[in-house]
Amino acid sequence: MYYCRVHISDMKKEQKSLSSKNACKVSKVGCKPTKDKGKKTVNKPATTSGKLLFETSWEVCNKIGGIYTVLSTKARVLKEQFGDNLIFIGPDVWTDATPSPYFKEYKTLLKSAAGLDLPYGITLRTGRWDIPGSPIVVLIKFDGVYSILNDVYGEMWRMFGVDSLHCYGDYPEGCAFGVAAAITMKSISGHLEARDTDVIAHFNEWTTGMGLLWLRKIMPEAASLFTTHATSIGRSICGNGKNLYEYFSGYNGDQMARELNMEAKHSVEKAAAINADCFTAVSSLTADECAQLLDKRPEVVTPNGFEPDFVPAKRTYTILRKSGRKRLLEIASKMTGREWSEDTLIVATSGRNEYRNKGLDVFLDSMAELSNTGAPSRRDILALVLVPAWVREPNGELLINLDQNGVMSVSPDYLTHRLNNEDSDPACCRIGQLEREGRLSGYGQVKTIFIPCYLDGADGIVNISYYDILPALDITVFASYYEPWGYTPLESIAFGVPTVTTDKSGFGQWIESDVAEGCIESPLESLEKTGVVVAPRNDNSYWDTVKAIAHTLELFSAADRMKVEACSKAASATASLADWKFFIEKYDEAFEIAEKNRDRRMAK
Repeated sequence: MYYCRVHISDMKKEQKSLSSKNACKVSKVGCKPTKDKGKKTVNKPATTSGKLLFETSWEVCNKIGGIYTVLSTKARVLKEQFGDNLIFIGPDVWTDATPSPYFKEYKTLLKSAAGLDLPYGITLRTGRWDIPGSPIVVLIKFDGVYSILNDVYGEMWRMFGVDSLHCYGDYPEGCAFGVAAAITMKSISGHLEARDTDVIAHFNEWTTGMGLLWLRKIMPEAASLFTTHATSIGRSICGNGKNLYEYFSGYNGDQMARELNMEAKHSVEKAAAINADCFTAVSSLTADECAQLLDKRPEVVTPNGFEPDFVPAKRTYTILRKSGRKRLLEIASKMTGREWSEDTLIVATSGRNEYRNKGLDVFLDSMAELSNTGAPSRRDILALVLVPAWVREPNGELLINLDQNGVMSVSPDYLTHRLNNEDSDPACCRIGQLEREGRLSGYGQVKTIFIPCYLDGADGIVNISYYDILPALDITVFASYYEPWGYTPLESIAFGVPTVTTDKSGFGQWIESDVAEGCIESPLESLEKTGVVVAPRNDNSYWDTVKAIAHTLELFSAADRMKVEACSKAASATASLADWKFFIEKYDEAFEIAEKNRDRRMAK
């Protein structure tokens, strides 16, 4: 088992002079920071002057996954370049009863574009995204587009060979939104009297792929970009329990799409990738996947950065850590019938509920391994699974216990919320199995609690948002099998919380290739140097990965205060290398490529 050694011994010196000769190898992805007495500034590329940049995704003002984090954290840096010529477009999935907590409506924006008369009953709401940078957002109601989808499918088959014949599920919804987004882009650019050749249109993931193709039909002069955050077929291969890496070079995307009933999604994604003026992916890992499964290698790899303004100031951080730990330990005590000390090691995993892909399987088995391992430390360990599932309601017994002053007599198992499918949710079933087998009781009283809801501050039990609970954690684990980038470990270290990830995440590969070099035997030393341990995971090393992660947590739980503080500082220092002010230059490169390829296309 090997762990990363940091490239530069003096991390503080590195932060003061990132552009020096000996700076971190993040320069490979375009690191050219501007010095301005500590003030974050960005070199504005000349090519953005006068340009109108649209970016669309199903997750604009709609927090359902990692793409929301990508867009919301890079918005401020893009806004510095484009000003109010940056316009995000998202679906209007909100109602008066459940308004978006991220959207502030201003009807007079974009010369009152909200009043545009659009075809197919498309309606717009204009406003600003309540995030750093406050970019302009247009939310679209697109129900009327469903009535023309059959005609759209036929035209896209004729023009681009998109096979929508076997579509099902959310495919029509994504296509209807994409088409509406393309129509909106053309309408707003005309309303603003922008030249079509000054428009750059950026589409994210297969759910907007039909929009890119439709824009090519109605506004071919616009320069288009398509970003794959994870190929639909790659995710499906892994989600169906097939080995992605052992047979990787033998997979054919079209053949696997037929086998897994993914023809429509795969077809529109592949067509968008091939026909975009610039195709990008979020990591070299995903770029290889695209080349193999979509038959096109991305022109640019655009790694995901993070916005430091999302991290609270030191005083606020301290308050959040104290209040968050108090709440989590209170919940643990009410679920176990005993008190948990302030010294409890709190470890967590989070992300999408993909049992294998996101490494929930490895995390749970690592906790069982840790529970039954003799160790010099007798420190209590509280393991949290912060993964949304099919929640029915808060756990009634737990609610009663939380209202009582004393420790209750009835323990409400390991779920903070009751699920509609407790007998089939993989994580829920595995925790129950491990508890029945006695494999989650042993040294240090390891207790695993499943908090299966979005931590939005109003879940009924924790009632603290995810970013506000992060400071309460001591260490995180994201043992991903399939993870094109991996925002959860990056978020963790940005908040100064050391993390364990795998080499099957784009983030883990970035750590290995651009932040660290060499090998050492101790994971604790790796945490002290970078704040990150990158554990190998492949199709045949499952239990080796489980034991390696358990060993890492065992060493960390026994570390003294100075070592723990060193790990936290190293984590923050590594996260600062992923600031969007560095990574945004890869998007600038992609914009230039898109415009050059558009010019060549139009000249034919």
